[in-house]
Amino acid sequence: MTNPLLDFSTLPAFDRIRPEHALPALTEVLADNRACMAQLLAQADPTFESLVAPMEELGHRLSRVWSPISHLNAVANSVTMREAYNACIPLLTAYSSELGQNTALCAGYRQVRERHGAVLDPAQCKLLDNALRDFRLAGVDLPEDSKAEFRATLQQLALLSTRFSENVLDSARAYTRPVHDASELQGLPDNAVDRAAEDAREAGLSGWLFRLDQPTYVTVMASAASETLRRDIYEAWTTRASDAGPVAGRFDNAPLIAQILPLRHRLANLAGFPTYADFALATRMARSSSQVLEFLGDLARRCRPAALREFEELEEFAGRRLSAWDVTYYAERLKESRFRISQEALRPYFPLPKVLSGLFTLIQRLYGAQVRERAGVPVWHPSVRYYDLLDERGDVFAGFYLDPFSRSEKRSGAWMDECVVRKALPSGSALPIAQLVCNFTAPVNDRPALLTHEEVTTLFHEFGHGLHHMLTRVPYPSVAGINGVAWDAVELPSQFMENFAWTPQVLPLISAHVATGDPLPAAVLERLLGTRTFSAALGAVRQLELALFDFELHAHFDPAIGPRVLQTLEDVRRRVAVVPAAPFNRLPSSFSHIFAGGYAAGYYSYKWAEVLAADAWEAFEEAGVFDGTVARRFVDAILSRGGSRDAMEAFVEFRGREPDVRPLLRQTGIAA
Repeated sequence: MTNPLLDFSTLPAFDRIRPEHALPALTEVLADNRACMAQLLAQADPTFESLVAPMEELGHRLSRVWSPISHLNAVANSVTMREAYNACIPLLTAYSSELGQNTALCAGYRQVRERHGAVLDPAQCKLLDNALRDFRLAGVDLPEDSKAEFRATLQQLALLSTRFSENVLDSARAYTRPVHDASELQGLPDNAVDRAAEDAREAGLSGWLFRLDQPTYVTVMASAASETLRRDIYEAWTTRASDAGPVAGRFDNAPLIAQILPLRHRLANLAGFPTYADFALATRMARSSSQVLEFLGDLARRCRPAALREFEELEEFAGRRLSAWDVTYYAERLKESRFRISQEALRPYFPLPKVLSGLFTLIQRLYGAQVRERAGVPVWHPSVRYYDLLDERGDVFAGFYLDPFSRSEKRSGAWMDECVVRKALPSGSALPIAQLVCNFTAPVNDRPALLTHEEVTTLFHEFGHGLHHMLTRVPYPSVAGINGVAWDAVELPSQFMENFAWTPQVLPLISAHVATGDPLPAAVLERLLGTRTFSAALGAVRQLELALFDFELHAHFDPAIGPRVLQTLEDVRRRVAVVPAAPFNRLPSSFSHIFAGGYAAGYYSYKWAEVLAADAWEAFEEAGVFDGTVARRFVDAILSRGGSRDAMEAFVEFRGREPDVRPLLRQTGIAA
């Protein structure tokens, strides 16, 4: 029987892919790649067409196999899928290290760059420059014993990161909070109560049952009048995979963190960098650790006074000292009092079908791309939908899957991932296909899913990433879409896209009452827009706390002392935080962005890119949010270029100057 993972002629056969297909498919494609690479390296005088383009094809084939495996592990996690994924990780890591440390391949790329650079186009030159940099970062010039240590370290880190992510998922699955007294449900929206009742019935219990997923956590923190329920859910969420909380010690990630940090430090040292932070910055817009720390420190100094005022105002409104699990609840009540609006009250105006319809209308007006659902595409869950993007001639040029709802087998958060990367090579072409994943509350019965405005903003954010992937015009996979983009610039398109969810011109497109179809009333729209800067400083210092913790943890690591995880976090909180931390809070143990994702020494990227996005948005505000000329410039300079151009050069091409922090401070109201 043909392995469905090895069929590249169509979209992935998600309905036929099974865990047992993963390892054989990966083993086969890696063996084929090694054989092809050996033939390519036998050339005496390589050119871009004879060496680099075929290597791009090999990378694309590997991505076609690995992307569905990795994706299914994240959205359809099971014991067998996890085992298959974990069996693949060592093979993939070994191949990646082998590729990065291949001296003959590095020499071939260098020869192409030096001999033929004058006739190559800018994208080809950037691809080669990126590759030569990455060879160095992979230890290509190290002696053999150091190369072996580098490879072994990468293997260990890959396995530890996978276990970290699994522990976070398993600890959340292990917790439930039963409710038998209806008074504990006061303040919660009907959809959350209905979902809890259905979960209780499925578990054979009476009353209500709250599971520990992101929609439940967010809803309880914002809406539950019961402080006991809020505290219980808060404690369970902030102690996931730790030595504290209701499942203390069962999935503790602290020992993994204690291994990850020294291994990262050693990896950086082997590559010739004093710290992992310096190693990470080699591929980013920011040029030094001091620049990042100065950037974060400057923002903290600007934002903290305003955050202190906001927190004092919140405690004055509540009439008492607030604990961490109280802040979101009373912030929502104060916002309701001041603006006569709440996230939950807005849900009926944002049914998911209407939000998607308006979003797709926006994309067509801005970029001339029509979004059309395609039925019959194999998916991994019945709630997943597939859409084509069509150009002005009606030709399909990209596509995406949308997986909107929370499930127990799906990791929390929201993200965009690559299903297929664009290529236009002599060996063939492929259209870019994205996977957009959210964790909204699933609809109950026949009603459509209803979103809060915050969830609408999340959807726009991920669609911004998707546009970056799908609107690329770069023919080479390693610098197409989000590939090759500096990590601290990769959030620019997503954070930029959030702005449209706040504009008076767009909100009528994405809102209509689920029962009546009535648009969002003008008075409600005005009040919603007024909430944008509400508690903005508190939100900013929270992000700065996370960013500084991450960066200082990696920039100041001393192998003679070892990891100072909680001490570093406490030190950052003393300088930056405004809301008192709960004594049981174990944030690091579930901080998957930096211990199981790509944001190690890079969480600052969210604030860095927020500055870029706010500045770029001002160009649209100045010309009109639907201005076609500005939209085309944004596509030409940013969205279509992928990693084929330096991120700062691309921004300057669009904006006419380097980025300025003042638009962000104005947008959030902090400047005032």
